[in-house]
Amino acid sequence: MSLFKRKDSPNWWIKLTARNGRRIQQSSGTQDRLKAQELHDKLKAALWDQERLGIKPQRSWREAVVRWLEETSDKATHKEDRRKLVWLHSLLADLMLNEITLEVIDAIRAAKLKDSSKATVNRYLALVRAILIRARDEWEWIDRAPKVRLFKETNSRERALTPEQAKTLLGELPEHQREVVLFALATGLRQSNVLRLEWAQVNLEQRHAWVRGTESKNRRPISVPLNETAMAVLQRQAGKHPTRVFTYLGKPMNSANTKAWKAALKRAEVQDFRWHDLRHTWATWQRQAGTPTHELQRLGGWRTGAMVERYAHLAPDHLAMASSRLDSVLHTLNNPVGQNDVNPEAENDA
Repeated sequence: MSLFKRKDSPNWWIKLTARNGRRIQQSSGTQDRLKAQELHDKLKAALWDQERLGIKPQRSWREAVVRWLEETSDKATHKEDRRKLVWLHSLLADLMLNEITLEVIDAIRAAKLKDSSKATVNRYLALVRAILIRARDEWEWIDRAPKVRLFKETNSRERALTPEQAKTLLGELPEHQREVVLFALATGLRQSNVLRLEWAQVNLEQRHAWVRGTESKNRRPISVPLNETAMAVLQRQAGKHPTRVFTYLGKPMNSANTKAWKAALKRAEVQDFRWHDLRHTWATWQRQAGTPTHELQRLGGWRTGAMVERYAHLAPDHLAMASSRLDSVLHTLNNPVGQNDVNPEAENDA
């Protein structure tokens, strides 16, 4: 049957099969059977044009999503992409790629902005843009893609705790959460890398741990030298689980952003603070302790130094020595020749 109804949709659906075996199944977007039949006939005619005249076939957003997820399955953000695509489904699922215009993009922007920040909206728009660009440049499914404009963002958010605030927060956390947070503050690792840390990634004798490339955000392994605090945390976790380092009631922890975490923040009177800000706190403390950019970049597993430069202003001391190297030269400019030899009494007589 070319037109049919589905239990999960009030609209008529279209099913067509081309001579080359390619199948089309999509919603007509209407409950009117006559209009659905009209769209069906247009699609059927388009298939004829594609087969006989060599015209590029139309591809749907659904097809693009399936191919995108297959080709990007090894991305560190694969799960995040899937979550975003689930939300985008209601707005794009019934569209062909060439029907995704600037008006459609604007509708996505407006809809997401109702419950999210501009930065979050940008992540959704960027995903749509990436899929459309790949459909144009690599898959050659479309000839052009709309120019997706993003909101301007700043890297101004580097929320960090003071040592006093961190001490207060740790005192409010339950033991299992306290150990995880303390380890994050000691190593700067992201939440997923802390929670999924396995004993196979730890060498206590050499005071060293590592994050596998498949588990890091930039797909490169991260070396984690263990300081005294990190070592103490690991020693307290030893023997609790054969595989995973951090557990709760004998089972591996899978989440840290829990009700207990949020309640502890409230009791500690720490506002506007996310779990990821523990990493900002670690980087801030490192810079304030004098850790140079290139070392912080390697410790934090950042791909480029530009990601670390946001913390540069926090460590002015290491620039003071460089600045003072000009003192000997500038001294002569600040004290012109003969000025030091002027007789104050003669100056008064004049």
